[in-house]
Order: sequence, then structure tokens, then C-alpha cells
Amino acid sequence: MSKVSEALRRGALGEAYTARQLTRSGYEILARNYRCPYGEIDIIACRDGILAFVEVKTRSKTAWYSPGTAVTASKRQKLICTAQWYLERFPRQLQPRFDVAEVYLEDGGAAVEHMRYLENAFDAKG
Repeated sequence: MSKVSEALRRGALGEAYTARQLTRSGYEILARNYRCPYGEIDIIACRDGILAFVEVKTRSKTAWYSPGTAVTASKRQKLICTAQWYLERFPRQLQPRFDVAEVYLEDGGAAVEHMRYLENAFDAKG
């Protein structure tokens, strides 16, 4: 399997796990892999008056850095623009929030070991 397809497989595993955990926590999943001209948001979910735009980063548990560090200033700006695009098309009376899910895979990457969920990981100023 190529490095690209392996990375896509791991990313899909992390996103599916995060969506299941959010659903178990009472969130309603409104969209997955929402795309627009500005970029993509992995998961859009709502609960208790909050509209969560969730970026999922998946890494091996032996990675040298935490997955959340991959949410750079440039990536945050793309997420903000994509969220604004979404809100213009699907207005809701909910408070938007940007969350990051750090998913850690077991050795070999076949299963999730654990997840660290960061609510309000950054604001709309980037």
C-alpha cells in the first residue's frame, strides 16, 4: 500500500472513530468531509446550542509530535473560511466552535488506542 493510501486509510479510521464518539456523547452529526472552494471540514456536529466544526488528526502513538500540531495557522484559516461558507448556506441559531480531535492509533495502525478531544481549540481569529 502506498504512503498516500495508507495515510488516507488512517485518516478515515480516525474520522469514523471520532464521529462514533461524538454520537455517543450526544452530538448530532450534520456533515462529514464537508467541502467547499476554501477547503474541507472533517466533521460538523451540534449539541446543546453548539455547532462544532471538528478537525480530526490521526497519528501513530509513537509519532514524535501531537497530532494537533498539524493544525497550523494556514489550516486554521482554511477551516474558518470553510465554516463561514457553511454558515452562509446553512444558517443556524447555534454558537460555532472549532474543535480538534487527536486520534492515536495502536502500533501497526489497525485500531484506535485513544483520542484526545480539544473543545474550542482555536477561535475564529485563527
